[in-house]
Amino acid sequence: PGMAQETAPVLLVVLARLVSSTWHEGSGYYTAESYTNEVYVEEAPPEPALDYRRVPQWCATLNIHRGEATCYSPRGGSYRSSLGTRCELSCTRGYRLVGPSTIQCLPNRHWSGMAYCRQIRCHVLPAVLRGSYVCSDGVQMDSRCDYTCLPGYQLEGDRRRVCMEDGRWSGSEPICVDLEPPKIRCPDSRERIAEPGKLTATVYWDPPRVKDSADGIIKRVMLRGPEPGSEFPEGEHVIRYTAHDQAYNRASCKFSIRVQVRRCPVLKPPQNGYLSCTSDGNNYGATCEYLCDGGYERQGTSLRVCQSTQQWTGSQPLCAPMQINTAVNSAASLLDQFLEKRRLLVISAPDPSNRYYKMQISMLQQAACGLDLRHITTIELVGQPPHEVGRIREHQLSLGIIEELRQFLLLSRSHFSAVLLDKAGTDRERYISPVNPDELFVFIDTYLLSEREAARRAHSGDPCE
Repeated sequence: PGMAQETAPVLLVVLARLVSSTWHEGSGYYTAESYTNEVYVEEAPPEPALDYRRVPQWCATLNIHRGEATCYSPRGGSYRSSLGTRCELSCTRGYRLVGPSTIQCLPNRHWSGMAYCRQIRCHVLPAVLRGSYVCSDGVQMDSRCDYTCLPGYQLEGDRRRVCMEDGRWSGSEPICVDLEPPKIRCPDSRERIAEPGKLTATVYWDPPRVKDSADGIIKRVMLRGPEPGSEFPEGEHVIRYTAHDQAYNRASCKFSIRVQVRRCPVLKPPQNGYLSCTSDGNNYGATCEYLCDGGYERQGTSLRVCQSTQQWTGSQPLCAPMQINTAVNSAASLLDQFLEKRRLLVISAPDPSNRYYKMQISMLQQAACGLDLRHITTIELVGQPPHEVGRIREHQLSLGIIEELRQFLLLSRSHFSAVLLDKAGTDRERYISPVNPDELFVFIDTYLLSEREAARRAHSGDPCE
């Protein structure tokens, strides 16, 4: 009891000093100073001799401007700044906490840290070309900025942006664009007649008239089509102009040019033949040449000309089957008749009863149209001397010609074989068994057609279908 009496007055003096003083000794906190985010870290002093656990206000009272501290003391709610008190710091809406979010009252009478609330602000929005914006609360959080454009321009992008909690504006920066296209007017359409002997006409015109409805500036005018003064072929031609203003709006206009050519009646190709004409085929001054398919010969005039009266000179010739002369002295003379005219399929068999030979002849008879379409003539060499037979359709070959053909083409009499010669007389493919006509035709169409043949086939199609 005696010790308690000596100790009590000392405690009263300390408590009175804590209550009356405006400076909290050892806390580093001045109540009269402005708010700061400085954090003090000091070494804990030696433990005081007094019983500080019972002091209700050990650290300085917390006061967070634009925020609050929620504290939890081990001694209860009345000890909001006693030793061991833990406080959670937070800010009101529109402010961001700078510093630790949780602090504790330490034995050295300091809080473990300190923080403050900083106002959330977004950056100043840039100016909008040909437009403006109005904000509800400057650059503070929740401020809404509405964009508008000058008359004649339209907003593209976000019409409103809001300053968000992270200090950034919502959306993206819009732009004001001129959407009204310029006015453009093209020249009137026109019609021209081609000069005699020509398929074209020279046509001139004035450039279009262009006017911009906004700032009056035309950035460029583009022509889609031939330039004025160009040569235009027969038919109708559409000329287009496109104008772009300063805002890249565009407007287009078009007009047509029609060119007429004096013409003769269209010539029909002869049967088993075709035409090769200059210019466009039947215009005034055009010349047409009559040509016959391989295996056919022309009878009559070869050229006809379209006159100024729009009539053709001469009359149409005929394409008659070529005459095969088998009464020649050598195999070379026989083959020369087919040079550049026909392809040859030479078939060799030991005797007429050979099953490969009979199968081959049967397939070729069924594909006669396709053979003739591809200018293929069949030569048969069948049997053994002195009864060997050689023939081209109904034309018989002499034994001497047969022997020369076998030696020239290296054809044996002991087994079936066939050889395909192109129009130059070159050995292109050999077969030791009957060849399917479709396989033969694919090979010819792929590798042996001349450009003229391929063009004619593409134009006329396949009459055998």
